[in-house]
Amino acid sequence: MSASLNAATATATAAVDPACAEPLAVLGRDVTVPLVTGGEVTYAALDYAASAPALQRVWDDVAAYAPYYGSVHRGAGYLSQLSTDLFEQSRVTVAEFLDCRPTDQVVFTRSTTDSLNLLAAVLPADCQVFVFETEHHASLLPWADARVTYLNAPRTPAEAVATLERALADRDPYGPALVCVTGASNVTGELWPVRELAAAAHAHGARIVLDAAQLAPHHPVSVQELDVDWVAFSGHKLYAPFGSGVLAGRADWLQEAEPYLAGGGASRKVARREDGGVDVEWHTTAARHEAGSPNVIGVYSIASACKALTEAGFEHLVARERHLIAKVREGLAEVPAVRILSLFGDDAPRVGVISFVVDGWNSSHFAAALSAEYGIGVRDGLFCAHPLVRTLLGSEPQAQGECGAPEAAPGERSLNAIRVSFGAGTPDEHVERFVRAVKELVADGAKWQYRTEEGRCVPAV
Repeated sequence: MSASLNAATATATAAVDPACAEPLAVLGRDVTVPLVTGGEVTYAALDYAASAPALQRVWDDVAAYAPYYGSVHRGAGYLSQLSTDLFEQSRVTVAEFLDCRPTDQVVFTRSTTDSLNLLAAVLPADCQVFVFETEHHASLLPWADARVTYLNAPRTPAEAVATLERALADRDPYGPALVCVTGASNVTGELWPVRELAAAAHAHGARIVLDAAQLAPHHPVSVQELDVDWVAFSGHKLYAPFGSGVLAGRADWLQEAEPYLAGGGASRKVARREDGGVDVEWHTTAARHEAGSPNVIGVYSIASACKALTEAGFEHLVARERHLIAKVREGLAEVPAVRILSLFGDDAPRVGVISFVVDGWNSSHFAAALSAEYGIGVRDGLFCAHPLVRTLLGSEPQAQGECGAPEAAPGERSLNAIRVSFGAGTPDEHVERFVRAVKELVADGAKWQYRTEEGRCVPAV
């Protein structure tokens, strides 16, 4: 675990009684869904790692602003001016949430994927990129135009640091280099040693970008304490809807590169030349990479979520989440047929993301039964982290069962897992129902018949 993350949360359980803490209010907490066995049940949303439900606070803030919606940076009217102020103040709020350096820029994007593709687009010529095979595809795939070194999956945090140090020691010492690393795995939930990896990168003249998509909703993220050069995250993981993301960090590479998108908003001045072409003077601020009319509602929702989490207190949020993690892990440990996936071992610090397989079950079938018979929403598959999940499951083909894995091609072994994930809005009852359902399905089997339809396991009608 990163030293700074450890220090930030070490006293959480001592200061807070997690059993008494209430979850934050989120949209959908009272939604009921039908069960194939009859009746309805309150939906247990346990797929936070894909998209977390919106905080009620965020929704209320957006609703209050909506009548005043106007075009950002585009008009002299009151609503336009108000929206512009809101947009730029949101940038300040995000910078404070991330504890950015005074010279850092906060660029608003569509998502973590968009943020990392933006960074990939502004890399200096001949930049070398180092990335572990354990990354989500959002941070594994954008670097195709650079010289990429893919690092093998480490089995301890210390091994991760040593692996990176060896790779950087062998690189061309005179060219630019970038390390891309996750803060918390979207498969195992395990925290990565970000501060130590940043130190290794900087010792070898490289920069580092942190994929905080799974970290920022669960732990405080300080750009300065972690000493990362950039951080990327998505609003929809941070309890903020509307499809916005953030890339925050050093300005120089961003300022020196051509705009990510060419268009209005990115340009300061455009003039015709005598030869018929155009001359363009681009902004040097964050606007350089924010062409087009920005998603002011999405940006404001991120800022609202940042404020809400800060005001709730991460010490409270972390303590409560550890309480839920313990409930799930202890419950699953009572089922011999269940194996939890892990890189760093049972004692590794983690966020509320747990993936597992069940002996005798195809994971698609198991997830479908959780939904149809218990009203529990989880994720199954390879979680947009195919190399990592295949590394963890490579020697364990699953029984085909009644439904095949959607990723398995004809003749290919069925390799997929089940992921349960939760966070600030999860009540105890949801994880208790999940553990009970796992035990019942393993002991008694599914109550319904299932079939494969368009690659998905669904209840047979």
